[in-house]
Amino acid sequence: MNVFLQQLINGLAVGSIYAVIALGYTMVYGIIKLINFAHGEIMMMGAYFAFITVFATGMPFYMVLIVSLVLAAMLG
Repeated sequence: MNVFLQQLINGLAVGSIYAVIALGYTMVYGIIKLINFAHGEIMMMGAYFAFITVFATGMPFYMVLIVSLVLAAMLG
């Protein structure tokens, strides 16, 4: 039962990431009628910034979230 719950939570986490990326594509295309292919790159770099920040500094999750959001916003 523990494995099922863990897989369910993992699936929900991955699905929510896919939903945020799809929502970003939809909003950009709906507003300017242009597909922004760099959108996925910015999402990937935000995740990479979060990964590096966690392992390099050991900050708590909420601080890492703020740092990665700021760095991804500066990139995009």
